[in-house]
Amino acid sequence: MNKLVRNSAVVLAAIFATAGAAQAAATVQVSLWDKGANVPMTTGFAYGMSGVDMSKASMGITAKPATVKAGKITFKVKNSSKDTIHEMIMMYRADSTTPLPYIDAENRVDEDKAGDKGEVSELDPGASGTLTVDLKPGKYVLICNVPGHFATGMWTEFTVKP
Repeated sequence: MNKLVRNSAVVLAAIFATAGAAQAAATVQVSLWDKGANVPMTTGFAYGMSGVDMSKASMGITAKPATVKAGKITFKVKNSSKDTIHEMIMMYRADSTTPLPYIDAENRVDEDKAGDKGEVSELDPGASGTLTVDLKPGKYVLICNVPGHFATGMWTEFTVKP
């Protein structure tokens, strides 16, 4: 009987440890997509612009789930494009109503000024990559910063809850 109690305690401890570890980390599936090389790149879809119909964007990013709890988060990123290189960069947004700092001459976001928190660099079409970071509660934005892609709609908001 004593051995049964000890074995039960070991099994319960393992179950609780596994459950705690599963809750401590989150996985977010990220898709980098576009409507194809034959579709003209639309513009005017940059983050922070008001009154924009994102359904007309020729490129985009989806993140599922779009909200997770603070802590260790793994982003599994897939470039779903058939012919275009994309990337995912994560930035913290203290004020989500202000636009990201933009370098017009380079047609991209100024990553240093915007607060780059990590990235999965240029992914070939069909390729995948991962990024694991420890995030605090707040608003974040995921973008593709390949020149021209951000303004075509390649961004999505992401929330980390306490």
